[in-house]
Amino acid sequence: MFKLIVFLNIGAAVALVLSHFSSYINPSFFWVASLVALTFPALLFLNLLFILYWLLVKSRAIFISMFAVLISFDNLKTQLQMNLLADELPEQAEQMRVLSFNARLFDLYRWSGNPRTREKIFKMVQEESPDIVCFQEFYTSKKAGRNNLDTLIVLQRAKNNHVAYTETLRKTDHWGIATFSVYPIVHKGNILFNEETNNLCIYTDLLVGQDTVRVYNVHFQSNRFKREDYEFLENPGAVPSSDEKIAASRNIIRRLQVGAIKRARQVEKVAEHIKNSPYPVIICGDFNDPPASFTYNKISKGLEDAFVKTGWGVGNTYNGLYPILRIDYLLHSPEFSSSGYRTIRQNLSDHYPILADIWLPKGTGQTNKSE
Repeated sequence: MFKLIVFLNIGAAVALVLSHFSSYINPSFFWVASLVALTFPALLFLNLLFILYWLLVKSRAIFISMFAVLISFDNLKTQLQMNLLADELPEQAEQMRVLSFNARLFDLYRWSGNPRTREKIFKMVQEESPDIVCFQEFYTSKKAGRNNLDTLIVLQRAKNNHVAYTETLRKTDHWGIATFSVYPIVHKGNILFNEETNNLCIYTDLLVGQDTVRVYNVHFQSNRFKREDYEFLENPGAVPSSDEKIAASRNIIRRLQVGAIKRARQVEKVAEHIKNSPYPVIICGDFNDPPASFTYNKISKGLEDAFVKTGWGVGNTYNGLYPILRIDYLLHSPEFSSSGYRTIRQNLSDHYPILADIWLPKGTGQTNKSE
């Protein structure tokens, strides 16, 4: 029995290490790496259980999983944080409260089952009173009761806006992405992806005092699961035949493959744009990938993660079938400091809103000129 447990432990440890290194592999070359990245939280939890078990039985086999966890520490800290001591914040700095949220079209199709969800989203934004708000899966319409753009301009402090649409129907209904700000907008731009997609990245230059800050709002490629895919994942036993189960599994894997490859191309384009930004940056968005992914590793290079710096507990942001996933992020240039990162755990979407205070030392961005 002892040998069997050790054998299983070695397998779990090796899998954890492989999932850690998957973040360095571009899915365009080897897309399976993106699937391995999804398993990191579960493999981490499994290895922590092995550590606890070997600790209780007082066995040196504890070093198997401890070694794997140490190798994966960079990914561990992006999933779990216990920031006991707050960083010293700079003097003479501008405090910017930033909120990022995939609003799932403000519950347009009543996915939540609650007719008041749209109203609750507006209430949440009012209560948090952010200076900068980034919405992904933004929807607005000229129809009564659906004009989310005008409603937000009226209800919140952040009235200056940069909205870009990926789809418009009947010249009245618009789907896209939106950034709102209390600060004046001095320049706007879109980063288009060279493929047929409903995803987009926008960047907005804000005048904060005498400084200019560039805010990126990004929604990377989703896996585009259909209703039948979710139904199968929730209850595979409901599919009667083995052939149907194989077909359903293949459909899901194919969607994961296509999504991973598209995200890899998109993130390389956005990361290059961020690298060439003339201003310090804030990046908000739904990456549709966990911290152990190529997507996160590529875009976060040279930047700070507000959750890592000031978060607490498990960083999961997905309010869906796989709730341990962290796929929404708030990153910033190292010139900034952050404080008070938190996940707003309200059932408003299949994502949780995330929020942090970003501190801009005066003079950080005043030497540059807008594009």
